[in-house]
Amino acid sequence: MRQDAEVVASHAEGRDAGNVRAIRQPRAMRAWLLAVAALVFAMIVVGGATRLTGSGLSITEWQPIMGAIPPLSEADWQEAFTKYKQIPQYEQINKGMTLGAFKTIYWWEWAHRFLGRFIGVVFLLPFLYFLATRQVTRALVGRLAGIFVLGGVQGAAGWYMVSSGLADRVSVSQYRLALHLSLAMLIFGALLWVAMTLDRRRPKAGPWSTTQKRAAFILGAVFLQVILGALVAGMKAGLAYNTWPLMDGQLVPSGLFVMHPWYANFFENAMTVQFDHRLMAYVVLGALLWHLWRVQGDSASRTARTSAGVLAAAVLAQVALGIWTLLAQVPLALGLVHQAGAAIVFGLAVWHLYAVRRA
Repeated sequence: MRQDAEVVASHAEGRDAGNVRAIRQPRAMRAWLLAVAALVFAMIVVGGATRLTGSGLSITEWQPIMGAIPPLSEADWQEAFTKYKQIPQYEQINKGMTLGAFKTIYWWEWAHRFLGRFIGVVFLLPFLYFLATRQVTRALVGRLAGIFVLGGVQGAAGWYMVSSGLADRVSVSQYRLALHLSLAMLIFGALLWVAMTLDRRRPKAGPWSTTQKRAAFILGAVFLQVILGALVAGMKAGLAYNTWPLMDGQLVPSGLFVMHPWYANFFENAMTVQFDHRLMAYVVLGALLWHLWRVQGDSASRTARTSAGVLAAAVLAQVALGIWTLLAQVPLALGLVHQAGAAIVFGLAVWHLYAVRRA
């Protein structure tokens, strides 16, 4: 009898230990994914600093492996500086720049690229560990592998963007900048979403309700606003028309469609690009406030209501910050905070969608 009791107790302890392990594994993976998401957020901010300081073209080569080593000697610095002197940005904007000034912009771009490499390592090594110890389900393997591949695509897109400013331009293409920032946001959102799905206490999502569709629309609108913001940044459109609510003395300026063909205005006309960014901000804010009012009346969970309120507050703050940044003609500090705010709003929109989907 005593032996039987000991066997039963042993099995119970084994089950308890298994349950503890089953709980700890998702917690460890969730912490890992959230840490990587935090690094991607930092990458977005550093990328904004690189753009605002005009540092993005300071490194004229793409060396995924050896590029992790910065210049170590005076001769190395002179070689890097000589290569920079051969591109149009130096000839037309920074001609006469000292080596010290070049080092400043070089370090910004090097830090941006190094952080990208570091994120890859921080993601890959734990991923391989979880795979080796069989702690990842088949479905989760596909999601995590997809995020890693997307990270590799992002690295190539970064060089694709930089290369656009090395020959015939003094800055990078606004199209490629929009692609680069969009991929960063997608990776950031995917990391957050997968991390949240590891919470096993949440029920599985059912058919899409009206509330969930509104939340998805808001997330899509925020993502589109990020793309429009990238176009504004790529064209330096925020340095003109620095008044609000009027733009060029009018609520709807008259020069929105002066280019031909007409659709080129949405990507090449600085006035139209900035006007679209302003207009989308009003759309996002209006849709979110209406959604917030409806969520309070719906049979939504407390998390869904809370996330909607936090998202609305963040969007209000981001709109106010955008106006301030515009009126101040985009100083470095405000520009960085505004870009960071965009990532925060996007992350909160992802959280809110998850909250209403899994309520």
